[in-house]
Amino acid sequence: MTLPSDLFLRRGGERRLRAGHLWVYSNEVDAARTPLSAFQAGDPVTVRAAGGEVLGSAYMDPHSLICARLYAPGRQCALEDALPAALADALAGRELAFAEPHYRLVYGDSDLLPGLVVDRFGDYLVVQLNNAGIERYEGAIVAALVALLRPAGILLRADSRSRREQDLEERVAVVHGEVPPQLPLAENGVRFLAPVHAGQKTGWFYDHRMARERLRTYAPGRSVLDVYSYIGGWGVQAAAFGAREVCCLDSSAAALEGVEANARHNDLEAVVSTLRGNAAETMTALAEQGRQFELVILDPPAFIQRRRDLKKGIKAYRRINELGLRLLAPGGVLVSASCSMHLARADLVAAVQSAAVRAGCRVSLIEQGAQGADHPIHPAIPETEYLKSAFFRRSV
Repeated sequence: MTLPSDLFLRRGGERRLRAGHLWVYSNEVDAARTPLSAFQAGDPVTVRAAGGEVLGSAYMDPHSLICARLYAPGRQCALEDALPAALADALAGRELAFAEPHYRLVYGDSDLLPGLVVDRFGDYLVVQLNNAGIERYEGAIVAALVALLRPAGILLRADSRSRREQDLEERVAVVHGEVPPQLPLAENGVRFLAPVHAGQKTGWFYDHRMARERLRTYAPGRSVLDVYSYIGGWGVQAAAFGAREVCCLDSSAAALEGVEANARHNDLEAVVSTLRGNAAETMTALAEQGRQFELVILDPPAFIQRRRDLKKGIKAYRRINELGLRLLAPGGVLVSASCSMHLARADLVAAVQSAAVRAGCRVSLIEQGAQGADHPIHPAIPETEYLKSAFFRRSV
């Protein structure tokens, strides 16, 4: 185990850390005293204020704008030593909120494990290492997870967008035990199979589980269009909650095969159908055919990856919601979701209102949703709050 070196900040550079933030930006470092060129990705450091006060322990990512990430605020501790307590605390938080072991077990900074994501599928875990610094601790992370949970298998998904943007090696590998291609999970009482080796991200998106549960109120007896359906997280649950018919639309054949498998898994084949195509083009064609639905769900991928994409992204949200409203029957419900961290909730609501004006209808915001307890928000780090959903009723 490597003993931490010191990383000194400029005078005043510690203000955010004193307020509870966990990131050190490169321009906050006293580069004359502790040059960033002296560090490698993953190097452990004791972060110190200009006067020498210990602000916490971090690992380095010296080639990134965020050059150090704290995992032990206010104390000196090696990451290997901090792991067991941090993982146990994360587990306690999930067990407080969820009766079954299907959830995001570790959500990065919010669990004092920056760069690390772990999703739990019962006896199996899927791990993401999202920067060069945390990657150095792969062995220690796997060992700590095995000691805590004794999983049957751990799958490493080192193939995220953030890794590609950092030019990090991509790999998908079983790093403990065995992990089948598909793993079972239950969400809101509905059973699914997640393609953890080849699916998006870790194979499943636990984050919208609370909003999906609200379909229990809005789906019964209704016709439903689930756009960007992936493997049916929204659509299959709508069917399970009593929808009359559900159409899942996605551009991926593999995703729609997952929809069909999950519909069969819940004996819902007679209710759930699939439609493959580009979302905007297919929705336009459906509107030209005069199709209407009583519940339309829009859960697109992040249209806004960077702050500079905000204006263009808001336009994309407005456009897709306008198409959704043109397919929504009067009296129907539109669920508009976003996973774009840079999109404020107010901007999503405004985009839907603008879409309603363009579609020539009136909508009312009837409820809103957010990420669940397995995606806790760090109060000092706004970036940990990214998910939002808004339920609108189209007036008759």
